Amino acid sequence: MFSLPLSNWLQRRGLHYSWVIVTITFLTGLSSSAALGLPGALLQPLSQEFGWDVEQISSALAVRFVLFGLMGPFAAILMERFGLRNVVVTALTLVSGGLALATQMTQFWQLVLCWGVLLGVGSGMTALVLSAVVSTRWFDSHRGLVVGVLTAASATGQLIFLPIGAWLIEHFGWRMAVLPVFIACTLVAVLVCLLMRNRPNELGLAPYGAAPGTPVAPVAPAMRITFATPFQVLAGVAGNRVFWILFGTFFICGLSTNGLIQTHFISLCGDSGLSAVPAASVLAMMGAFDLVGTIASGWLSDRYDNRKLLFMYYGLRGLSLFWLPYSEFTLYGLSLFAMFYGLDWIATVPPTVRLAGATFGKEKAGMVFGWVFAGHQLGAAVAAYGAGRVRTLMLTYNPALFAAGAACLLAAVVILMIRKPAAAVAAVAPAKAA
Repeated sequence: MFSLPLSNWLQRRGLHYSWVIVTITFLTGLSSSAALGLPGALLQPLSQEFGWDVEQISSALAVRFVLFGLMGPFAAILMERFGLRNVVVTALTLVSGGLALATQMTQFWQLVLCWGVLLGVGSGMTALVLSAVVSTRWFDSHRGLVVGVLTAASATGQLIFLPIGAWLIEHFGWRMAVLPVFIACTLVAVLVCLLMRNRPNELGLAPYGAAPGTPVAPVAPAMRITFATPFQVLAGVAGNRVFWILFGTFFICGLSTNGLIQTHFISLCGDSGLSAVPAASVLAMMGAFDLVGTIASGWLSDRYDNRKLLFMYYGLRGLSLFWLPYSEFTLYGLSLFAMFYGLDWIATVPPTVRLAGATFGKEKAGMVFGWVFAGHQLGAAVAAYGAGRVRTLMLTYNPALFAAGAACLLAAVVILMIRKPAAAVAAVAPAKAA
């Protein structure tokens, strides 16, 4: 209703509607990431109120990560068949519903349902796949930068909401901390209903950056695809070494970020005598550095060898995780960790998306990246549960930190096994011709 008049108004001022889509997608990622990050601040409050140990709560959050990741390949299909607007609104409704229902829970299975299933499925319906789809459909240029900006939304959500949530937990209880995130998800869902469109041709536009004079493609009907399509795509790329390198390194990416630090950092700091509010502030500091690092990564990925960028990102992350147990959890030590770790928290995404697109082509990029992202979230689930299990058995997170650091160094080496993108495309082309 509002998108066409707004698009015409922007065109008269020399602005492309694609930037409205980017803004809405950024806000979607911001609110979803806030919902995913908030439970990390609630490990100890939930344990104190219900008597559940860290391992139990971590297992529920691991379910969330598994579903979050496995929804990725199917999210691309849902967006193709039902449109971006319908999928994003449904996703935000599930996330906000899961948050609200959890405030009334009294048993552990309800935690699994609300923050495992509903948050996992809802956030997985958009996640990073939405960023990849938006950048591919709406942009012919600046795709790396756009993916960087949209990926940075997860850092910004943490930046804004976690310190507020930790303060609300400390002063009013954990249930009140859910309220700001619930309101944000609801408001963004309304905005999506009003302004989101599926493709630029629905507004009579060509993608941003298309060559002057490029004809506007007619609005095409939804592709005839089924839920078997992701498995067909997986079967088609399963024999390609690049796919498994991207899948494996992204598994390590999730293991060393969402599953470990996002989930357990506040509890880790609590073991060293640091309360929730300053610990959440350190996470917010990481978010600030990641906002800069991820946008810069998007810019760099348009200009430099993406394999070498990933080598640097994974290497620095591994070294920072080795450093964390020796930081003594002082202001100086944690600030140093937040800077080096935060700069490349999810800076790995733009180069990974571009490598997937360069290897498998524009049409398959979204769904292939969905499977790669599934690896990311499976790694996150392993770390979410595994770190909680280590904490329960050994009363320390240090072994989990060292294992994640070593895995990152391994990923830095393995990523260099990918040939340069141009060579990869050349290798794939003859197979298509055959």
